[in-house]
Amino acid sequence: MAAAAEGVPETHREEPVPAEYKLLENMNKLTSLKYLEMKDITVNISRNLKDLNQKYAGLQPYLDQINVTEEQVAALEQAAYKLDAYSKKTGNSKFKKENKTKQKIKVRAGSLRR
Repeated sequence: MAAAAEGVPETHREEPVPAEYKLLENMNKLTSLKYLEMKDITVNISRNLKDLNQKYAGLQPYLDQINVTEEQVAALEQAAYKLDAYSKKTGNSKFKKENKTKQKIKVRAGSLRR
């Protein structure tokens, strides 16, 4: 026979039984239903992802402002550290002189009131 499967002698081939066709048909239907379920899940995921992307796009200006503010705070913090170091380095003697001058002025003002 020309329809014989390659490598299988004709005497050992079995014709499919109607029950096997029914089993294959049921398996195909079940597989088709599973694919439809997966398609629905994929559509829902896609829709939710689109919604999240839109929300993220709406938040983006605020996120940018937060980033800019964070950079400004970091720069301000560095400037404060530099100013603190500078004032410790040079300001202690000036601060002491200013305090002494203020104390002298208070003493003089107090002696003038008497």
